[in-house]
Amino acid sequence: MGDFSRATHLSVKTLRHYHQVGLLEPVTVNPDTGYRYYSAGQIPTAQVIRRLRDLEMPVADVKAVLAAPDAPARNALIAAHLNRLEAELAQTRDAVESLRNLLQPPEGPMAIEHRSVPAAAAGTVRAQGLHATGPSGGVYASELFQHDRGEAIMFIPVEGRVRAVGRVTPIVIPATELAIICHYGSLTDADLSYAALGAYATAHEISVDGPLREYYLRGASDTPEEAEWRTEIGWPIFRADGGAFRA
Repeated sequence: MGDFSRATHLSVKTLRHYHQVGLLEPVTVNPDTGYRYYSAGQIPTAQVIRRLRDLEMPVADVKAVLAAPDAPARNALIAAHLNRLEAELAQTRDAVESLRNLLQPPEGPMAIEHRSVPAAAAGTVRAQGLHATGPSGGVYASELFQHDRGEAIMFIPVEGRVRAVGRVTPIVIPATELAIICHYGSLTDADLSYAALGAYATAHEISVDGPLREYYLRGASDTPEEAEWRTEIGWPIFRADGGAFRA
């Protein structure tokens, strides 16, 4: 066991664990002493296991790779794990960038505007030959943020008669009064803009109950450059003014 450990760079403790979970069983075990014996032919398998575990592949998935009936099946399992790692890496990068933005907030005040938003008819566009009258948007119930469950409506404002198509239905987005801030870049760190907007609304004691809104002025469908994305975030308010403010 000691020689096998040195040859594979797997510690004795790790080899014992892999035996217990059925991942890499020794060729034989001395019934009197409990010593485990491995063969040189098991070294390639141990090397594969070590590399897969270095990639944080769960033991159950490593077992599935080793038990795969052929190379295509084995490669598919490994590719699926690599895809998960890449997704997690992208999520980690987004979190790091968001933290950097939080630790280094933009210099100067963030512009916040008061706006009266009229009611707008919304529905499908291309499927019915309609014309959009403004940017697409979303209306998000407060329960989504407070209880992780609530209504979310995605819409495109249009002119003309809208017919129901599948799960898409015509709707009139109601008029409202909003305090609006423009968020630049990816929505990964949109919580920073939400925080600034919410702090402004509560500090001025103008916040009222109602869904939050987002208007997607420029996004992934317009340009792959995240730095060029722009989203207006709207907070429902009681409005008694007629101008713009800077928070």
